[in-house]
Amino acid sequence: MLYCRMALSYPTLIPGLRSPFDQVKGIVYFGRMLDKIRLAAAGKLPEAWQATRGTASKRSFDSRCCKFLHIDYAAFEAETLKGGSDEELLAWAFVHGRQPSEEEIEVWNGFMTKYGWRDAGTQRLHERLAEIGLPPGTVQTMFEFIDLDEGRRQAGPR
Repeated sequence: MLYCRMALSYPTLIPGLRSPFDQVKGIVYFGRMLDKIRLAAAGKLPEAWQATRGTASKRSFDSRCCKFLHIDYAAFEAETLKGGSDEELLAWAFVHGRQPSEEEIEVWNGFMTKYGWRDAGTQRLHERLAEIGLPPGTVQTMFEFIDLDEGRRQAGPR
């Protein structure tokens, strides 16, 4: 389970939560993970999302991002809450984990931006679309679904 809506309405509007497509130094999703940490600490992230933050769910995007960078989520969260820019926190991740090569970043970005399109995530994507009353095919990837669900994208043809 990547995200859990429960009783929230569609779209889920959360000021300060950026798109998973947004990049920090060329890496997708990383900035969104920072936003989720900061918003949770400020009490502005939906309660239903707490269970899917971090690495409790091995298939969550937070967990995948931490694995990609070889960082411990709890340590990263603590560092994030000390403050610092997105770029400074990414530099911290490179020091305390690893710095992926340009090719590894390209593969990561490709995998993440296409997740849900004809792969192991497709069924979950269709379930998430059904949860908000939309048919399969409304969007093709989980990133597109997130943007749709959070009001950054409209349903319908591209």
